Amino acid sequence: MSVIRFGTSGWRGIIADTFTFANVETAAHAIAQYLDEHPPSGAERRIIIGHDTRFFSREFAERCARIVAAYGWEAWMTDRDAPTPVISHAIRHHRAAGGINITASHNPPEWNGLKFNQANGAPCGPEVARGIERCADELEAGKRARRDPADAKSVHVFNPLPAYAAQVRKLVDFGTLRRRKGRAVVDLMFGTGRGYLDMFLSRCQWRVTALHNEINPLFGDGHPEPIKEHMGELLALLKKSRFTIGLGLDPDADRFAIVDRDGTFLTANEVLALTLYHLVHHRRWTGVVVRTVATSHLVDAVAGLFNIPVRETPVGFKYIGALMEAEPVIVGGEESGGLSVKGHVPEKDGILACLLMAELVAHAGRPLKKILAEIQKETGTIVSERINLRVTPQRKEELLARFASGLSEFAGRRVTETITKDGYKFMLGDGCWVMFRASGTEPVFRCYLEARTRRQLADMRQAALALVQ
Repeated sequence: MSVIRFGTSGWRGIIADTFTFANVETAAHAIAQYLDEHPPSGAERRIIIGHDTRFFSREFAERCARIVAAYGWEAWMTDRDAPTPVISHAIRHHRAAGGINITASHNPPEWNGLKFNQANGAPCGPEVARGIERCADELEAGKRARRDPADAKSVHVFNPLPAYAAQVRKLVDFGTLRRRKGRAVVDLMFGTGRGYLDMFLSRCQWRVTALHNEINPLFGDGHPEPIKEHMGELLALLKKSRFTIGLGLDPDADRFAIVDRDGTFLTANEVLALTLYHLVHHRRWTGVVVRTVATSHLVDAVAGLFNIPVRETPVGFKYIGALMEAEPVIVGGEESGGLSVKGHVPEKDGILACLLMAELVAHAGRPLKKILAEIQKETGTIVSERINLRVTPQRKEELLARFASGLSEFAGRRVTETITKDGYKFMLGDGCWVMFRASGTEPVFRCYLEARTRRQLADMRQAALALVQ
């Protein structure tokens, strides 16, 4: 059996443990062979290859490029580390059959990973992932032959930035950003977003203070996930100086962080709701909204203000991306920090999310927190939280069995409906709900809570801890 197994977003492993050159080569052979056997309709015989700023990411990507080229595919490799949404756009723009991206996203520095995006730019769906895994298993078992990379044609190196910049200009109102200039502090987390997010804002004559805008595979000895606990330097700057907004990206720039001028962190749930409100109320966009089952119903409440239909998917942007290809999706997003919009790639884009929030602040002339408060005057207050609950493997199995049999009540509230689209989501009435989703790799439950008041949320948190422990 091969170690290559695709999770929610690609295959990941510890560098020099499971993420080795030998295993990456197996993945590249498997992808090339799978595409040979299942060529996407209308695509050129071309594969885009990119990477992030982690240890050996470019070397891993170069090895992949040589291998797919040995199968007669045109291997187009980015000229430098590139954001995941930029690679996704390059796949569509150059009509490629798919793209290989060497990245472990927001994981700690000892990790690396490989994402495969399909011809439409979306993360590969479950069927494609299983097909690639089967090819990898057969390669490891000696049931498939491998092409010699020495027989490969040359690799084409290209710059994906100009085409991506032209795309972003179609989606962001740069005129408003230029007319109402502001100051932004941007944490690029030593990743691929440097020269993208800071560049777009600077060209609108915003004053930009860029943090961690150099390459450092150790990520400053920190964890490169753009959450409050990891962005102390940005928060300190916001307290010292008068900035309009604080923005952050993870190393492959598909996840975002949005911080109001007073240091208030906006959750991804809130950003998704604000983006929907802005694009419909100010930009007059029409269509539907898509969210994952674990994402806040604040999105539904904002959609209800404008009679916009809501679509619900399992967790993972690949499911959102599939719907974005089928319907006019104004916004598609998930609570873990992924967002895209109509007319864009069906992949998470943290750069775009940050630009849209800067645009909203410029358009409204008010802090995001005030805009959100105005929205919740109409929708009612909705508060949410996610906690990770660690359990023993035995307790994990016991809880899965209990959830499968259903709960009649939770935190003193009657369960009115159970949704099993992904994990177990128990609706409690009046907009309250709790969801338990087991990790596939460790004895942990992701617990999602939503309530109408902070007191209700605290009671539900205690009930979740009591139930699990």
